[in-house]
Order: sequence, then structure tokens, then C-alpha cells
Amino acid sequence: MKVLVTGAAGFIGYHVAERLLARGDEVIGIDSLNDYYDVRLKQARLGRLMPGAGFRFTRLDVSDREAVGDLVRAHPDIEGVVHLAAQAGVRHSLVDPYAYVQANVMGHLVVLEAARRLTRLRHLVYASTSSVYGMNTVLPFRETDRVDTPASLYAATKRADELISHAYGHLFGLPQTGLRFFTVYGPWGRPDMAYFLFAQAILRGEPITLYDNGRLKRDFTYIDDITAGVVGSLDRPPEAGTPPRLLNIGNHRAEEVRELVRLLEEGLDRRAVVRSAPRPGVDVEATFASIEAIAELTGFAPSTPLSLGIPRFIAWFRAWTEGREQKV
Repeated sequence: MKVLVTGAAGFIGYHVAERLLARGDEVIGIDSLNDYYDVRLKQARLGRLMPGAGFRFTRLDVSDREAVGDLVRAHPDIEGVVHLAAQAGVRHSLVDPYAYVQANVMGHLVVLEAARRLTRLRHLVYASTSSVYGMNTVLPFRETDRVDTPASLYAATKRADELISHAYGHLFGLPQTGLRFFTVYGPWGRPDMAYFLFAQAILRGEPITLYDNGRLKRDFTYIDDITAGVVGSLDRPPEAGTPPRLLNIGNHRAEEVRELVRLLEEGLDRRAVVRSAPRPGVDVEATFASIEAIAELTGFAPSTPLSLGIPRFIAWFRAWTEGREQKV
């Protein structure tokens, strides 16, 4: 199968592309390589994909309608689309809100417009987020919950994507699945995520800030489990004439952030310098995924608890940090 992966140089996009290539699929990867975080990390991910015989990469902005249109016209035999490109980061949406509307809303629309013209398309899988549950307090979060109280602009843009996808499914019969990702972590992860920032600070002896004394809870989901769920969903398009699906993809457990810190301290063999602060308005108190729907569809069964995933992340993090320092 030929699959278009947007955001192929990103954390999840890289791992999904790698998994597709490993099973023999052809992957067309696109990414803007923006500087939201260290571009060298994105380039390093691409460097691991480029030797693959079935991988081709084009640098372009997913919100550029002409460039994306030209790309799909050059590859009319694309059968699958995994749309992961987005402006990520809940807190950064307070700093640069325009970037979120451009990348997440316009970018999503551009991909849908391109996808509906692919005559051989079997399925489009796109990234939504657990942030759409906003200020909901009943746990675990279920796909049937109301999602009209977003706590951040990031969440609002992703909910807009879900609604636009529903309209395109209704109007054009576009087969789609939206995946509501919960907190994803692991090797080759994003430097703006808490676990990555905490690891850096602990190694440097710098303070970390824990909101509400680290009692916030997150459904931490290891990257290998996530990629299994993404690819499993891609392989199971909805039946013709049915509405687009929305599925949670998480670890089905909520763990306190202070447990994450404890595991980082243990793995790095250093104590964290901790400061406590009140929870910001853009942060929710807890996330916890109900995963019955994706499990029934794909057999999704996350098998990596935080106690196993964090040591794997630390092993990669040490190698990456030491490699970067040697090159500086």
C-alpha cells in the first residue's frame, strides 16, 4: 500500500512511517520542518527513514494548498493517508494562536480537499487529541462524551478538525478515522513535552515545576503502543456510507505526574529540584482514556506501563544528549 504520512519528521509521524516501511508499505512523507522545537531532532528522525527503499520525502507546509495538491496529483495511487502534521503544544497556543489555526484548521482542510480527489483512497486517519475533552471531569473519557468545553485554543482547533471531517464524510463519503491521542512519550520524543523537559532539567541540576504538587494525572501512552493502534486503525477503514469514526488511543490508566518524576529520578540516578505552582488554566486536572472502541476494532492492547517506558526513553535520551554534545 502507498501511504501519505504528513508530519513524517515529527515524533509520532516518524514512528508510524518506520512501522509502515518495516512491513513493506511505500511511504510518501511530508513535513515543514518548522522550528517550534530543535530542527536537528526532526532531521535526525528523517535521516533514519531516508535509507528505506520505500520512503520519499518532500518538505512542504501542509496548509499550502497548491503544494499539497501538486503532491497528490504526482501520486494518484495513494491508498492511505495518515495525517499527523499539526502545530502541537497546549501552552504555546497562548503565545502564537494564529499558528494553530493555520496549521491545524487550514492544514486539515487542505488534506481533506486533496484526499477526496484520490480515487484509490481506502482510508484517511488523522490526529485529534484528548484535549478535546477539555473541562470534562467524569473519568475515563469516552468517545460519546460531550466535547464542547475546550480549555485551550489547541483543543478548539482539534475539535474543529473533527467537525470538518464529519462534514466531508457526509458530503463526499470520505472514509476517515480520527484518533484522540492521550499523552504520548518515548524515544525520539518531543522536547517540549514534560517528560523530556524534566529529564533535561534533572540532569542539569535545574529546578522543575510541578503543578499542584505533581498530583495532576495523565494517561501516559508509550510510542510503540500508539503506532500499533494507528496502523491497526489504518488497516480497518469504516464501511462505505458510515460516518467518520472517532477513537480514543491511550494506555487506559491515569498516573500522577509525580510518579513520572520518580521514575525519571530513578533512571537518571539524580534527585529533581522541585518547585510547586498552581495548575494553569490551559491544563486539565486528569486525562484517562476509555479504549474499548479501538480495542474492539483493532485488538489494540497497550502493553507498556510507565515503569517500562520511561527506562527505554532514558536510554535513548542519554544517547541522544551525549551524541549532540559531542557534535557541538
